[in-house]
Amino acid sequence: MMLADARTLCPQIKVAPADPGGDLAFLETLALWAQRWGPWSAIDPPDGLLVDVSAVAHLFGGEAALLGDVARHMRRRGLTVRTAIAPTAGAAWALAHHGVDQAILPCSQAGQGEIPEMLARLPVAALRLDGDVVVTLRRLGLKKLSDLNGIERDSVQRRFFNKRSPAANPLLRMDQLLGLIPEPLLPVAAPCPPLVQRRLLEPIRHRALLDQVVADLSADMARELEGRGVGARRLELGLWRVDGDIALRQLEMAAPMRDPAHICRLFAHKLDDVEAGFGIEMLRMRAAWTETLHLSQRDLDAAGERHGTSLSACIDRLVVRLGEKAVRRPAPKVSHIPERAQAWMPPLIAAAPSQEEFTFHSRPLKLLDKAERIAVLYATPDGHPRQFRWRGAVHEVARVEGPERLAPEWWRERSTTRLRDYYRIEDALGRRYWIYRAGLIGDGRGGLPEWFLHGLCA
Repeated sequence: MMLADARTLCPQIKVAPADPGGDLAFLETLALWAQRWGPWSAIDPPDGLLVDVSAVAHLFGGEAALLGDVARHMRRRGLTVRTAIAPTAGAAWALAHHGVDQAILPCSQAGQGEIPEMLARLPVAALRLDGDVVVTLRRLGLKKLSDLNGIERDSVQRRFFNKRSPAANPLLRMDQLLGLIPEPLLPVAAPCPPLVQRRLLEPIRHRALLDQVVADLSADMARELEGRGVGARRLELGLWRVDGDIALRQLEMAAPMRDPAHICRLFAHKLDDVEAGFGIEMLRMRAAWTETLHLSQRDLDAAGERHGTSLSACIDRLVVRLGEKAVRRPAPKVSHIPERAQAWMPPLIAAAPSQEEFTFHSRPLKLLDKAERIAVLYATPDGHPRQFRWRGAVHEVARVEGPERLAPEWWRERSTTRLRDYYRIEDALGRRYWIYRAGLIGDGRGGLPEWFLHGLCA
């Protein structure tokens, strides 16, 4: 159906671009999260999950309570699901897609070679067959699973003998549904993050020994990261004390790296406040966030060291000393409103791509975080300013340039928001300002216009 036809039938429909790759990645993440209900899980593209709940239902109070827990947690995540429990993956899929919601097929009704009553009334599409195979079965008069019991297997085998894929052979799918033949599934496994640890024979209490152990761990972590071809963006260091307390320290780098000396230098600032107590008996370092980092040539690295510290290493040191939120850089944003034309972001994160940057008239050297209201004498109705008062001082306007009119962002702001007329002015002492008038007389969006000072020019 065309989008225009769909909108004609349902004007409230919401449209979003398709993202098959993103949907599959989300499904894999959801499969890992779903392992809270079973030891392993597998994805059933494009929108299904299979979870092995064998011998775990009693932990949730029974199979019905297990399905209720699944529905409750999925609802909290904003997901709508249909669930079922059955002895085989094929039967569970059939009930979840074509049966009643939260259906439960007891094990005693499966594995007998006969289709259980709960499955007999389901359509043949419940066998997970290709579309053309389903159409062929319907033309043969086989519309329900129970209809397959009335014919001999040889008749069906002769009709689909050249179909090797399970999705094209009804007999294979029926045997999988009844558990007569195994159905291999590929479980989803969470990637194991790089982790190194040291168990100490004697607990340590002195800082010099602690630094040495951290240096050894950093070297081990560097080798682990190099073997995987990745660099660490976030490192976690855990220190287990003899009395059972655990001290955790975390680092987040501006760029992927695996330099052990740099890791030691950054953690040195994090270990100053560690209380050893009766001693630290184990240390564990884990790279919770990694990114691909290719090998580099030794000569180029040596040249970089001779020329000084790299930018990412410098930023990491500043972040450790000043705090994570203290090191930011301005990045342009697509907006013609001055205070929204830029934003602060992490130093080495690339700005979001945009089609084209806006071109404006020259902007002041310093833009105030928030425009300050001023009192202005000006020629009405829309004349330029003659005199204004700002922070208790009166400024006589000597020169004026403008106005530059900026309309409000109609897609974001209310209809009562007023436009701005910006002026670059110079007072009698040669100081330059950037002021604007919000609104026009008689524009129907408020009373008299208001004046603000928004920036200081060079």
